[in-house]
Amino acid sequence: MTLSRRAMLAGAVGAAGAGLVATAASAEAAGTPPQAPKRPVTTGLEALIASGWTALSGQRVGVISNPTGVNRDYTHGVDLMHADDRVDIVAVFGPEHGFRGSAQAGGSEGTGIDERTGLTVYDAYGANVAKFVELFDKAGVETVVFDIQDVGARFYTYIWTMYQSMVAAAQSGRRYVVLDRPNPIGGQAYGPMMTSDYTSGVGLREIVQQHGMTVGELAQFFNGEFLANEGGAVELEVVWCKGWRRDMLYGEMDLPWVLPSPNMPTPDTALVYPGTCMFEGVANISEGRGTTRPFELIGAPWLDYHYSDRLNAYGLPGVRFREAYFTPTFNKFQNQLCAGVEVKVTDPRRFDPIRTGVAMLVEAHRYPEFTWRQDSWDTQRPYWIDKLTGSTRLRTMIDAGASVDEVVDAWSDELADFRQRRQPYLHYHGPGKP
Repeated sequence: MTLSRRAMLAGAVGAAGAGLVATAASAEAAGTPPQAPKRPVTTGLEALIASGWTALSGQRVGVISNPTGVNRDYTHGVDLMHADDRVDIVAVFGPEHGFRGSAQAGGSEGTGIDERTGLTVYDAYGANVAKFVELFDKAGVETVVFDIQDVGARFYTYIWTMYQSMVAAAQSGRRYVVLDRPNPIGGQAYGPMMTSDYTSGVGLREIVQQHGMTVGELAQFFNGEFLANEGGAVELEVVWCKGWRRDMLYGEMDLPWVLPSPNMPTPDTALVYPGTCMFEGVANISEGRGTTRPFELIGAPWLDYHYSDRLNAYGLPGVRFREAYFTPTFNKFQNQLCAGVEVKVTDPRRFDPIRTGVAMLVEAHRYPEFTWRQDSWDTQRPYWIDKLTGSTRLRTMIDAGASVDEVVDAWSDELADFRQRRQPYLHYHGPGKP
C-alpha cells in the first residue's frame, strides 16, 4: 500500500517534533551518524566590521590578503573596506598565488589594477623586508592589515609574508593590524624545530613544523621573540576571533572554507598537510598535485599495494591508508599512472600528521627507487627535505635506517621548549576556559 503525496506531507508536518529523531535514527541505521551542530566562531574581520572599523580609523590602509579574506557570506574584506567611507584603503598586496588566487604554487599575479575596486594590487610574493618597505612607501600606507587563512604548517608561505611585512612595518614606523582567523587543524604543536642554518622561504625563523597557533598568536610570538630583540617591535594590534578554542577543528565551525591556495581544497587537506607536504622533498614520489586530493594522495609509478599494507600495519592513531591509483594532470608524473595510498583521517583528534608523514617516508625509503630531491642551484644545502624539516636530521636518520619512533623522539626536547616559549603569546584556550 502506498501513501498519497498529500498524506505524506501531512504526516511530515504533524510529526515535525519527531522528524529530527527519525532522521537521526535513519542516518544511524544507514551507518552515517547525524552531524553535530556547527560551533559559532567570529573571525577577526567580522569583529572589525562589527566595531565600525575602529582599528583602522584615520589611517591610510594597505591590506595583505588573498581569497580567504572573506566574511561568512563570502564577501571579501577588501571589497567591504573599499565600499565603506569609514576606511581609507589605498593599496592591496598579493602573496603567493595572488590576491584573487589565480596563480599556481610558486607563482603570483604580478602588480596591476584590481578590476572590482580599482585599487593597485602590488606583487608581494617573495618580498623581503626592503621590498615591503619600498611597496609601503610607494603606496603611502600608514597601517598594514594582514588577513589570510593559514593552515598551521611552517612551510605554508603566508606566515612568512606576514613576518617580513611586520619587520618592514617596524623599521618604517608603521602600524600593523592582524585580523585573526582560527587555526584549522587546532592549537597543538608538533614536529621538529627549524634551525638557523636551514631557513628559507618555507621557514624563515625558528618555530616547529606544526606550530599550533593562529596568525594573531604567531604575530605576537614573532613580535616578542624576534622583532623585539632585533631592531624593535612593531606597533601591533590583533583583532581576535570570538568562540574559537584550541581543541576546535575547522570542520566543526560555522565558517565558510575558501581555498587558501589551489592545492588546499578542503579542511581535510589541511589536516594531513604538515606531514605529507614532506613528500615535496622526495624527487620521485607525487604528493598528489594535479589530482583532486593533493597531499591526501601519495604515490609513484614504482610503488605497489604493499605500501598501504605496510603503513596500516603500524596501527597509527586516527588514520588508515587506502590502496589508491591516480594519474596527475601536472607536476610530478604528469599523465602517468601512480600507485600508492590515500590518507584517510578517521579520528582527527588522535591523528598526528607529522608522525604519519615520517612513517610514510620510512616505508617509501625501503623501495630501491626512492630518491631525495636535490636542488642543483644550492650547493651548500641541496636537499629540499632539510629545508622543509629544518635540518639534516630527519633525512640522515631515515637514510641510516632509524625507526619512526626514533625519528620522532629526536625532536622531543626542542618541541617541549617551543611549547613553553609560545605559552605567553597564546590568546585562546581549551575547553572550559575563556
